[in-house]
Amino acid sequence: MKRTLSLALILVLALGSLALAQEKVVVYSTSFEPLARALFEAFEEDTGIKVEWVRLSTGEATARMDAERKNPQASMWYGGVGLGHIEAKAKGLTIPYESPNAKYIPEQFRDPDHHWTGIFVAALAFVVNTERLAELGIEAPRTWDDLLKPEFKGEIQIANPAASGTAYNVIATLVQMKGEDEAFEYLKKLHQNIQQYTRSGFAPSQNVALGEATVAIGYAHDQASLIAEGYPVEIIFPEDGTGYMIESISLIAGGKDLENAKKLYDWALTPRAAALYAETNVVPFFDVPLMPGAIPISEINTIEQDDEWAAQEKERLIEKWHNEVYR
Repeated sequence: MKRTLSLALILVLALGSLALAQEKVVVYSTSFEPLARALFEAFEEDTGIKVEWVRLSTGEATARMDAERKNPQASMWYGGVGLGHIEAKAKGLTIPYESPNAKYIPEQFRDPDHHWTGIFVAALAFVVNTERLAELGIEAPRTWDDLLKPEFKGEIQIANPAASGTAYNVIATLVQMKGEDEAFEYLKKLHQNIQQYTRSGFAPSQNVALGEATVAIGYAHDQASLIAEGYPVEIIFPEDGTGYMIESISLIAGGKDLENAKKLYDWALTPRAAALYAETNVVPFFDVPLMPGAIPISEINTIEQDDEWAAQEKERLIEKWHNEVYR
């Protein structure tokens, strides 16, 4: 009898351990890849829940979620431009979730209907290769109009706005700064200086770091690793104003691992996660150690940005860009 009970107890413990080992959550991540890896490893360490993740740009993430809406393959979208999360909400691709930790995030950086929550804010910037500038004998751009100078012909990279939320935010920023007609005239002129349109918003900065181009347009925080690794790059915030993005998180409608996704969502809004965000040169919503030179968004000349408008106009403005600029 005792032996039977012991065997039964062993079986129960074994099944329990197996169930624990199988706990996981599938995530689409738009965070900078080294950051995503550090975040998910820390979460696994803290909770024992395995994170299976795929790195996608903002545009790729929303497109995949839309294509999979009848059979979602992931349960959470972690990171990415807030405009994409607003778009996903409008398309019914995400579900509301009011995390108990959302109260630590300022109201203007989270959805009032609880479909998405910001984890930090980052501004658009120019990223320049200082060695290449010296070789070419030209000065770094300080304003948006500086990018139109003839000396930058074939020297600038930016992502394709159809694939990258970063690049679309550039369009939305310029339209809000200049008005639509003037902004598109500007984009046509800028096109003459573009060397390459990439799929990823971070790829132009990587290419600039390698000396394959002189200037990239991207988010300032993405460049922290390039500077830390010793690449000759400098981050410049446009003096005439710039846009910003709210890096956000959402739960995917119909996800198969929603309970574990909620645990990851809650964890993403903690000082533990914020300390890792800060290592990418951003200023999170918690009091954590910052990278040297990290600049709060309040100290940058940002535009009066309307993300709801930008999300609503995205399809139309990207189509217009393709027809009038990229053709």
